[in-house]
Amino acid sequence: MDVGELLNYQPDRGAKRLRAGDDDDDDPRNKKAGRELARHLEGDDSEDPSGDRKRILEKLMDDDEDADDQEGEPVDESSVKKMILTFEKRSYKNQELRIKFPDTPGRFMETELDLNDIIQEMHVIATMPDLYHLLVELNAVHSLLGLLSHENTDILSFKDELTDIDTLHESEEGAEVLIDSLVSPGQVVALLVQNMERLDEQVKEEADGVYNTLAIIENMAEFRPGLCTEAAQQGLMQWLLKRIKAKIPFDANKLYCSEVLAILLQNNDSTRELLGELDGIDVLLQQLSVFKRHNPATAEEQEMMENLFDAMCSCLMLAANRDRFLRGEGLQLMNLMLREKKMSRTSALRVLDHGMIGPEGSDNCHKFVDILGLRTIFPLFMKTPKKMRKAGAADKEHEEHVCSIISSCLRNLKAQQRTRLLSKFTENDCEKVDRLMELHFKYLEAVQLADKRIEGEKHVGVLHLPLLSTACILTLTGNISETRAAPSCLKSLSTLRSSPPPTAWTHSEYAAV
Repeated sequence: MDVGELLNYQPDRGAKRLRAGDDDDDDPRNKKAGRELARHLEGDDSEDPSGDRKRILEKLMDDDEDADDQEGEPVDESSVKKMILTFEKRSYKNQELRIKFPDTPGRFMETELDLNDIIQEMHVIATMPDLYHLLVELNAVHSLLGLLSHENTDILSFKDELTDIDTLHESEEGAEVLIDSLVSPGQVVALLVQNMERLDEQVKEEADGVYNTLAIIENMAEFRPGLCTEAAQQGLMQWLLKRIKAKIPFDANKLYCSEVLAILLQNNDSTRELLGELDGIDVLLQQLSVFKRHNPATAEEQEMMENLFDAMCSCLMLAANRDRFLRGEGLQLMNLMLREKKMSRTSALRVLDHGMIGPEGSDNCHKFVDILGLRTIFPLFMKTPKKMRKAGAADKEHEEHVCSIISSCLRNLKAQQRTRLLSKFTENDCEKVDRLMELHFKYLEAVQLADKRIEGEKHVGVLHLPLLSTACILTLTGNISETRAAPSCLKSLSTLRSSPPPTAWTHSEYAAV
C-alpha cells in the first residue's frame, strides 16, 4: 500500500456547509488529514513504514464502516451525551500527546484522526438546538473554545453551524443557553480575533477558518445585538479595518468583513465613535475611491461596495465623524463619483445626504458649495439619469436624497454660499422652481391616496419625501426676497397656483399649498 492510494482514500464524512463557489468533490479540508498523514509517514519510513500505513488504513476503513452502521440510528439525548463525552476524552488525549511529543507528529497522528472523526459526528448536534444545553452542562463549549488554536479548522465550521441564526431561532431556550455559555468568559470575541490573526489566508483550509469565524461572530451579533459593542472593543473593529485595507485580491473573506463591519455600526454610537478614533473613515474612503472611475467587476464586489457605503452612512450619523469626513476630503470624492456617472453614484448621494443633514452638517454644506457641488446636484435634481434607473435605483429614492441635500443646504448655508444657492432657482426662467412644485404635487397626491386607503386608522405615513419637498418650497419662498430675481420667481409660483389643479384634488386642497 503506497502513499498515493492512502491519499486517494476518503471516507464519507457526511454533508458539510461550504462557501459559495466551493466544490464538494474537491474540498481541501477533507484532504488535510490525509496530507498531514502522508507527510508524517514519509518522515517515519525508517521505523516501520509498511506496518504504520497498513494499520492506519485499516483504522480508516473500520471508522468508515462504523459510520455507515450508525447512519440509520436515531440521535437522541443519550446518544448526544455519549458523543460529547467521547469528544472530551479524545480531545484530552490529543492535547496530552501533543504536549508530550511535540517534535514527533507520528506519536499523536492517530489521536488527530480520532478527534477529527468525533468532530464530524458532532455536526448532527447543530440540527437539534433543543439539545444545546447538553453541550453546556458537559462543558463541551469551553473545550471547543480551548481548541480554537488547533490546526483542524473544522472545529470553526462546527461552531458556525451551532450558531446559525436559523437554527438558533428554532429553540430560543437552547439558543440562550449556548450564547450565554459562549460569552460568559468575557473575551470570546478576543479569542476568535486572536485565532484569525494566526491563520494564513493563502492556505485554503485556513481561509475557510477565517470565514467560519466571521460567521460565528455574525450569528451571535444577530441573535444578541448588544454584543456588537463588546466585540468591537475586543479587537474585532481593528482587525476588520486591517483586513479590508490589506492589498490582496478580492475574495469572499473581504466581502464578509465589509458585511460584519456594516452590522457592527448599525444603531450603535459606541462602535461609530471607535471606528472614527481608529481612522476608519479614511480607510473607508480609500476603499471606496477604487469605484470612482471603475464599476465593480462582479456581483460580489458590488455587494462589498454597497456594504462599505452603508458603513459610511452609519458613521456619519455621529457628529464627530462628519468632521473627520470633511478633513478626509470625503465631499470631494462623493462629488467626483456623481460626475463620473458610475454605479457608485446612487450610494454617493446617500453619503452626501447623511453628511449634510441637520445643524451638524453646516460645515459640509458650505464646503459642498465651495467645491462647486451645486453644478453637480442640480442636473440630478431636474431629472433622474437613465443609467441610475438601469442600476436598480428607484426614482423615489433618487429624488428623496437630492431633495434632502438641497433642503439641508437651504437650512445651513450663510452669506455668499446661500446667495449662490438661491440664484440657482432663478436660472432659465425659474425652471427649478417648476420642477420643485412638480415634485411637491406628485408626492402630495401619493400621500392623499395613501390616506384614503388607511382611512379610519391611525397611521404614520412612510412617504416622507413629500415632507422634504414641501420643506424645500417653504424655505425657498421664505428667503426668495433676498435674490434680485425675486419677482420672477414669485411670478412662477403664482402661475402654478392659478393653473387648473389636478383632477384628484379639490380647489381647497390646492389652495392650501
